Amino acid sequence: MGAKVAFITGASRGIGKATAIALARKGFDVVVTARTLEDGEVPRGGAHDPGTGPVPGSLRATAAEIERLGRRALPIRLDLLDLASIDAAIERTYAEWGRIDLLVNNGIYQGPGVMSWIRDLTEQQFHDMFLGNVFANVHAIQRVVPRMIEAGSGTVVNVVSAAAMMDPPAPAGRGGWGFAYSASKAALIRMVGVLKVEYADTPLQFFNMEPGLVITEAMEMRADREAFSQFADGGGAPMAVPASVVAWLATAPEARELNGQTVAAQPQCLKLNLVPEWQPRRRGA
Repeated sequence: MGAKVAFITGASRGIGKATAIALARKGFDVVVTARTLEDGEVPRGGAHDPGTGPVPGSLRATAAEIERLGRRALPIRLDLLDLASIDAAIERTYAEWGRIDLLVNNGIYQGPGVMSWIRDLTEQQFHDMFLGNVFANVHAIQRVVPRMIEAGSGTVVNVVSAAAMMDPPAPAGRGGWGFAYSASKAALIRMVGVLKVEYADTPLQFFNMEPGLVITEAMEMRADREAFSQFADGGGAPMAVPASVVAWLATAPEARELNGQTVAAQPQCLKLNLVPEWQPRRRGA
């Protein structure tokens, strides 16, 4: 039996890339997917929300780091707004590697509307937000979970957001977030509890991972980073924190107790001492 295979969306940078590397360290071969295959590309639809320029990172770079750890990497271009590209990536994975043991739905819609006020939100932006953040994840799960059932095991991790569970502390662009983003993440957050019930008689497990504020490449480039960070406990965490929690959920037998739940990455990381070198900054320090 070969190494387990993880399939991750949004893995060219940020939490997705860090998670791919953390899983490689745990012995997974990793399929990394995103729009940005090569360094320097600017994907269709822009790199991120207004206030940032092109963000560094690519699937080739992520794959190179995985391979330096001695694991296999399969970089595949995938656009969450193009459901056919999801089908193609999944089918290529099964054709070349024969399995998907872990599906990490990390990628999000990145384009106009992410930081729009309700007054400025267009119908197309709202549609695209839900297509990328909800429908694309459902699409991937529908194509992977039946084959996990056949294989007799499998894990799905949806990366969610605290924005789905609370009101913003300030308007978008001033330290808060847009309605369309939080609404789409609120829809996504309901999924794993339903999956747990639907597949209660199987070994499959389903988790939400809520990362908290994480200092990604995109966050570093945001014009409102300081305003945004001041509202976060600890001032934000490094990408290794949520990545370590996904790796723990995918490998620790005791994680089964959290099946169907939303796991807050930063408290869980501290509780389990998964990243010993990280200690959150105290508010006001």
